[in-house]
Amino acid sequence: MKARPAWLRHILRLLALLALCAASLQVVFAARIALMNLLDPQSTAFQRSEAWRLLAEKHQLPWSQDWVGNGQIAAHLKRAVIASEDAGFADHGGVDWDAIEKAWDKNQRAEARAERLAQKQPAKAGATAKIVGGSTITQQLAKNLFLSGERTVLRKGQELVLTLMLETLLSKQRILEIYLNNVEWGEGVFGAQAAARHYFRVDAARLGPEQAARLAVMLPAPKRFEQRPGSPYVTGRAATIVARMGAVALP
Repeated sequence: MKARPAWLRHILRLLALLALCAASLQVVFAARIALMNLLDPQSTAFQRSEAWRLLAEKHQLPWSQDWVGNGQIAAHLKRAVIASEDAGFADHGGVDWDAIEKAWDKNQRAEARAERLAQKQPAKAGATAKIVGGSTITQQLAKNLFLSGERTVLRKGQELVLTLMLETLLSKQRILEIYLNNVEWGEGVFGAQAAARHYFRVDAARLGPEQAARLAVMLPAPKRFEQRPGSPYVTGRAATIVARMGAVALP
């Protein structure tokens, strides 16, 4: 049998090493997620990134976050967030393929409109379509806990692997608890307790339906909605969420 060329052996060894490193990284991720059954995560990758940004831009760290247990978060807020962000949270396995397909179709239509506009108005040829996502609560948590904000196929693939790990190793209740205690609700405002105190001067356990719905509306763009928490859009969208909350099944 003819021996492989030296360069090919080096490439195969390198590929094997890369595969081993990738597998080892997944084991580390799995161990960290399994540990979350016993310990609350101290911070997320997104929070650390935000802390560095605030320090660099403002030379200070305005930060508010107070972890509270699942029983100290109002059921109204849980229902509002699920109704707004991920209606099938209690039933799916971490990835809502129907939502992803709908988001893909919507993105394709938006890109086609942007291309037609660029053809009609060359001065706006640089305009891009707004990309709409189909991420579930579990996917959002996977991204916030471990990943950077870059948009690449490799990062999206890692997000899906982490999502399946979270769904396998943690209960739905625990996933929702970690999500609600770490999600951003404004610049330097993280978690349900900090948000409830910041916007309504109450504890997270005492949030009413309308207050919970207003917080849920903010999640896609908290820094923007923080500037106008009482805007007509927030008010109207919150009313829609309140109407949907009664049909939400909590895990």
